[in-house]
Amino acid sequence: MKQGDIVLLFADLAVIILVAQLAGRAARALGQPAVLGEIVAGILMGPTLFGGAVAATLFPTEARPYLSALANVGLVLFMFVVGLEFHYERLRGFGRVTCNTALSASLLPFALGSALALYLLGSHPTDNRLGFVLFFGVAMSITAFPVLARILVDHRMDKTLVGAIALSAAAVCDLAGWSMLALVQAMVGGRSTGHWLVLLIVPFTAVLAFIVRPLLKRLLTREGAGRALTTTRFSVVLACLFASAAVTELIGLHFVFGAFLFGLIMPRKATERARTDLLERARTGTSFLLPVYFVVAGLNVDLSTMGFTGLLELGLILVTAIVGKMTGTFVTARTEGMSTRRSTVLATLMNTRGLTELIVLGIGLRIGMLDGSLYAQMVVMAVVTTASTGILLRWLVGRDDRNPPETAGPALREGEVADARS
Repeated sequence: MKQGDIVLLFADLAVIILVAQLAGRAARALGQPAVLGEIVAGILMGPTLFGGAVAATLFPTEARPYLSALANVGLVLFMFVVGLEFHYERLRGFGRVTCNTALSASLLPFALGSALALYLLGSHPTDNRLGFVLFFGVAMSITAFPVLARILVDHRMDKTLVGAIALSAAAVCDLAGWSMLALVQAMVGGRSTGHWLVLLIVPFTAVLAFIVRPLLKRLLTREGAGRALTTTRFSVVLACLFASAAVTELIGLHFVFGAFLFGLIMPRKATERARTDLLERARTGTSFLLPVYFVVAGLNVDLSTMGFTGLLELGLILVTAIVGKMTGTFVTARTEGMSTRRSTVLATLMNTRGLTELIVLGIGLRIGMLDGSLYAQMVVMAVVTTASTGILLRWLVGRDDRNPPETAGPALREGEVADARS
């Protein structure tokens, strides 16, 4: 790495961090999650504006491999946080409602997305037609659990029944989506590995669950479960995290699966203090490294070349994504007895895609399921559906949809679903 490359890399990082902070603040001022502003800023720093002059000047070809490496580290930390924040106990409180909502919010957009993929094959041919159709269905069925959690907090809905159902259903959707995406990638095959290697994910998962997890629990609870996370213990967790990501990459799956899986198997209750410290440290890393990922992703988005056909396809993608996700959720919510307004609120929340969608699209681009133009259109869909969530919630959410007073306590039991019917 030459001195000029080092200077360029550090200058790029300074620009990215500064722009991300400004874009995040602007998004928050507009009532949107900060991550949405960072995503848009990453797109605008790509080839879309000024014929790619900004991207070529700020991020020349020789600097991009180093930026991609940092972006991948940020992605590993983020997916680890997503897995670590998955609360299994949430699913117990809302059983039937959560499962039905997640099922409808996944199956209908998956079916409509798969049907749209058959049409798009005419203008976006691929050698693996089945893989393309399945991937497109998965991409349409994603709900961004982390961004949704942030939106619920911003709108003071995180302790309400509708918010809890949305968050639980989104977690199930994400879990199902990542599992299905892993299956699609296994079908497509790794670049240099045999198809059979992906089967190693089964014994690897067993090793994580039955060997690594107990060892981590013993490590994190040694000398008292209430102790803060030490530097040594944090280093061990990080080493295991990156090793898990390396294993899934090696067997032909994307490294995000290893990071997500490792977050899922992390011990919870007996290590609450250590888990909280771990989340804070991981989030600190992602806050600086994820904007780099947005820029790297934005370098593949060129909206300046989108003609009439591209706009038509974008319109079809938007309609399919919104109608599939919101209709499936709304119908199920009404069937469960929720009022029309609150069913619409739940459907709006489940339509959030955000960063999770961006990661899925990045995998699709990498494994050859998306070309450049279709990738750009899907990124726009992710931005529009996420931005529309905040806008619609301002119109739909009433005072009784906000968090209850602290003295009242949160009423989050499946038996109290009747509260959401009024």
